[in-house]
Amino acid sequence: MARPDLLLRKPIADLVPEHEGDTGLKRSLGAGDLVLLAIGAVIGAGIFSTLGTAAVGETGVRLGAGPALPLSFLLLGGVCALAALCYAELAAMIPTAGSAYTYTYATLGELVAWIIGWDLILEFAVGNVAVAIAWGGYFNSMLSGFGLALPGWLSHGYYDVHAALNDTSGANYAAMKAIWDGAPRIGSLPVLLNVPAFAIVMMVTWLLMRGVKESARVNAIMVVIKLAVLALFIGVGIFHIDPVNYTPYFPNGWTGVHQGAAIAFFAYIGFDAISTAAEETRDPQRNLPRGILGGLAVCTVIYVVVAIVATGIVPYTQLKGADPLARAFEMAGLTNLSWIIAAGAVVSMAAVLLVFQYGQTRIFYVMSRDGLFPKWGAKVDAKTRTPRITTLLVGLIVAFFALFVDDDATYDLTNIGTLFAFALVCIGVLVLRIKEPNRHRPFKVPAVWFVTLGGAAACIYIMAGLPAHAWERFGIWLLVGIAVYYAYGFRHSVLRRGTGPRKEEVD
Repeated sequence: MARPDLLLRKPIADLVPEHEGDTGLKRSLGAGDLVLLAIGAVIGAGIFSTLGTAAVGETGVRLGAGPALPLSFLLLGGVCALAALCYAELAAMIPTAGSAYTYTYATLGELVAWIIGWDLILEFAVGNVAVAIAWGGYFNSMLSGFGLALPGWLSHGYYDVHAALNDTSGANYAAMKAIWDGAPRIGSLPVLLNVPAFAIVMMVTWLLMRGVKESARVNAIMVVIKLAVLALFIGVGIFHIDPVNYTPYFPNGWTGVHQGAAIAFFAYIGFDAISTAAEETRDPQRNLPRGILGGLAVCTVIYVVVAIVATGIVPYTQLKGADPLARAFEMAGLTNLSWIIAAGAVVSMAAVLLVFQYGQTRIFYVMSRDGLFPKWGAKVDAKTRTPRITTLLVGLIVAFFALFVDDDATYDLTNIGTLFAFALVCIGVLVLRIKEPNRHRPFKVPAVWFVTLGGAAACIYIMAGLPAHAWERFGIWLLVGIAVYYAYGFRHSVLRRGTGPRKEEVD
C-alpha cells in the first residue's frame, strides 16, 4: 500500500550509484563535452529568433529593451548564474540523471519532484516544438538563398497559417492567405503541414537513438559552426555600427529592460539540461560544475556582444521578425552574407533540438525508474545503452505537434516553466543545507543564503515580466500534472510502496 506522506523524500544514498555498473547508462562525457552541450543547448532559437522581439517588445502586451538589450542579457546572466551555482552543488552531490526533478526528490519531497518533472516536460518538449518550427522557418530562408522553395502548404502548419489570418493587418497576411487558398483539401479542411519541422525532430531522434557519444560528436561539430557564424556576424557587423542607433538608450526605461529580459529568457534555456547528463559523465563531481558554470559564462558573453552589435547596426525598431540577425545584415546592405546567418541559424537550432530532446528523454527515463511513469520508460538498449523506447516516443510526440501548431505562445510557456524549476532548485539547496549540513559536497555554493534566496527571488522577478496568459496556461498545465500524479504516480511510486528502486531493463 502506498504511504500517504506527499513530502516523502528520497534518500540521497538511493540516488547516487556506488559503482560504475549500478547505472544502465554509459559514462562517456567529459567537462569539454558538457560545455559544448551547454553551448549547443543555449545558443540557438533564443538569440536567432527572440532577440528582435526582446528589443522592440510586443504591441499592447509588453515593452522592449531597445538599445539597452545587452543589459537584459546581463540581467538574465546574473539570474541564471545564481541558479547555475545551485545546480552545480546538487549535480556534484547527486550525480545522477534527472536534473531538477532528482534534486527536488531529495530535498522537497515526491509531490514537488513530480511537479518539477512535469514542469521539465513543459520546458524541453514544448520548447522543442517551438524550436523545430523556428528551424523550419530558417530552413526555408536558407533554401531561398539557393533559389529553391517548398510549397507553402508543406512548410507551414495549420495553426501557424490560421493565426496569421486572424491578423488582417499583419505583414504576412497576404502570403498566408495565398497558402491557405492554394493548399490541397480533405473535404473543406486545407492540408497544411510543417514538414521541415517534423523532419528535423525525427532526424535528431534517430541520432539520439544511436548513442550519447555519437550525439555529442555531432553536437560539437554544430557548435563550431554556430560559433563561426556568430563570429562572422560580430566581426563584420562591428564595422557597420552607427552610434546614432544607440539613442535613446532606454526608450522604455527599466521596465523595458525587465520585460525584454522576460522575452529573451528563452535564449538561456538549456544550460540546466547539462545536469541530465550526470549518469553519462566521467568524474561527475568535478566535471558537472565546470560544464554548467563554464557553458553559462561563455554564452552570456556571446549574447551581450551580439546584442551590442545588432542594436548598433540598425535602429532597434527594425529588428523585429523571425530572423533578426539576418534582417540586421539585410538592412545594413550586407545581403550577400545574410543567407550565411540563416544557414548558421539552421545549424544552431538543430543543436538546441538535439540537447533538449536528450534532456527530455532522460527526465522521462528517471521518472519511469522511480515508478512515476510506466516501467517501459526505464528500458535501456543493450547495444547503445540509451533509453530507445523513451527517445522514440518523445520524438514522435514533438514531431507530431511541430507539424501543425503555431510557436507564438510556446516561448512564454517554456520560459515560465523553466524559471519555476530554477526557483525550486535554489530553495532545494538551502533546504538540504539545513536538513543535512554534514553531507559531503564536492562543490559548495558560496554565500548560500544570499545565492539561494536571491536566486529564487530573481527567478520570480523575471516571471513577473511575463504576460497573464502565460501564467494561466502554466497553471492549467500544473493542474493536469497533479491529476496525472494521483491517477498513476502516487500508486506506483517505488519509494512510496517500499519496493526499492526499479532497476533498468536492458533490451
